[in-house]
Amino acid sequence: MRKLIYYVAVTVDGFIAAPDGGTGVFLAEGDHMAWIVEHYPETIPGHFRGPLGLADTPPRAFDTVILGRTTHQVAVDEGLASGYPHLRQYVVTHRPGDLPVEEGLTASDEDPVQLVRRLKAEDSPLDVWLCGGGDLAGQLAQEIDEYRLKVTPVVIGEGRPLISGSTGGLPLVARRRVGFDSGVSYVEYARS
Repeated sequence: MRKLIYYVAVTVDGFIAAPDGGTGVFLAEGDHMAWIVEHYPETIPGHFRGPLGLADTPPRAFDTVILGRTTHQVAVDEGLASGYPHLRQYVVTHRPGDLPVEEGLTASDEDPVQLVRRLKAEDSPLDVWLCGGGDLAGQLAQEIDEYRLKVTPVVIGEGRPLISGSTGGLPLVARRRVGFDSGVSYVEYARS
């Protein structure tokens, strides 16, 4: 069975974006980026893949991405139909008819828990990537198998949290830590 992996950049104080949704606090340059490109090339947005020489690079960890409408809107605001056209995409939204049409993109108002359970049951060697955001992660907290966090050494004090709402306290086990000269740390946690 496939896993649902929440792979996301986060501040030291647990935010995935500023209050206005901005992500400018996250370091886009540094030695951590080469590691990310090597291990997670499919997580590089589609419009950056060509310039980075990744256009034909196959996915290594994920073949499917699920994201909330607000997270997907970032790509739409940039004039793109989607951010990850090289992956099968599911956008969870209450207004599926409002999204631009893109091959490989499904706008779904299906219960996200049922959607994820269906995706996890598929026969694939690759996992499902929960790209964001915090509201969707809160709804899927019981379905997330692993957290793979790119922790940026900054404290912003307020913003959009890693997970919205109460999870009831989910114990995790640290599986891997990688530190970079940029100050970014990559940390993996699995459900215990």
